[in-house]
Amino acid sequence: MASRLSSAPHPVDQVPPIGKLTVLGIQHVLAFYAGAVVVPLVIASGLRLDNHTLVHLINADLLTCGIATIIQSAGIGRFIGVKLPLIQGVTFTAVSPLIAIGAAATPPGADPTTGLATMYGSIIAVGLIVFLVAPFFAKLLRFFPPIVTGTLLTVMGTTLLSVSAGDIVAWADRASGDAAKATATFEALAFAFGTIAIIVIIQRLFKGFMGTLSVLLALLIMTAVAFAMGKTDFSGVGEATWLGITTPFYFGIPKFSLTAIFAMIIVMAVTAVETTGDVFATGEVVGKRITPRDIANALRADGLSTLLGGVLNSFPYTCFAQNVGLVRLTRVKSRWVVTAAGVFMIFLGLLPKAGAIVAAIPQPVIGGASLAMFANVAVVGIQTLSKVDLRDNRNAVIVSTSIGL
Repeated sequence: MASRLSSAPHPVDQVPPIGKLTVLGIQHVLAFYAGAVVVPLVIASGLRLDNHTLVHLINADLLTCGIATIIQSAGIGRFIGVKLPLIQGVTFTAVSPLIAIGAAATPPGADPTTGLATMYGSIIAVGLIVFLVAPFFAKLLRFFPPIVTGTLLTVMGTTLLSVSAGDIVAWADRASGDAAKATATFEALAFAFGTIAIIVIIQRLFKGFMGTLSVLLALLIMTAVAFAMGKTDFSGVGEATWLGITTPFYFGIPKFSLTAIFAMIIVMAVTAVETTGDVFATGEVVGKRITPRDIANALRADGLSTLLGGVLNSFPYTCFAQNVGLVRLTRVKSRWVVTAAGVFMIFLGLLPKAGAIVAAIPQPVIGGASLAMFANVAVVGIQTLSKVDLRDNRNAVIVSTSIGL
């Protein structure tokens, strides 16, 4: 018996039955989807790109997200991918620099897509740089003891709550007039708190497989309620085409600017710290000790995925914190669930109609679900800090100053 137990694969490497694998993979996609499409939406708006270009960017983003997630969770050989249940998504840190690069490279009065070639040149270059320097960054791991990683995760989780709040109040922001804003705010809060309540109730009442579906069921139930009340619109499904395939260098041959590349190097340095935090958080959740080699493998996957993003008309990639929270919330540790989610993302990237269905989930519902998941990231940080002697004034100052700032 003892030998059989010792030879059993770690929960991270276990493959659930196909039914559970499918449903849990879809849950990860739903948790990730809103954050995935925000970046192309904001960049397209900042560069004043037309709707056709926007749809292409969203499709390219989802396709590349799927490929990047498979690279990170399934891995390529021994040195690429951390092989943990980590979803890869576009880093929010890159949004402002990418808009600045695209705008600066577009001559006055020219087609707004003109600057995209320079933007993608910088993404390709920085992706290659990250891939090559990953082992050197990983050697800095000794500067990330529990006091640092725990504080980072706590601050990350609490700071990200503002993203959830933004989704929750989005309806009120779009309303005009005080009465309309008040009504929209009340409805948005009702949908958000309803989503949170369903997650909590399912977590409390059900164990095992049903408990792992709390976020998915909350999203489905509250979207159905919104549809019955006429508060969500599925008309975009009919307007979307059946098939949309991105082609490499769709916006032209990449152009390389030293200024743009340097700006993106700074972005990816910040992203590398975020990835390190997410890998540590996931290691804590699934019960795996994280080593410098794990960090190097994760960063190589980031670099390769970012390079692919530049080739496939997408953006720089990093690990998505909300899905780290989902892993903790559901207690499903298998990386193959996340790999299945990567396959579904590729499917969504090829079928705009399928993506339009997911896009119909109301923002307050997404905000309620993401609030629960971001809060769980903060809890992982608190659990990590519980291993630290906070009676030592030096440790207490690090935590209090970081949270205060």
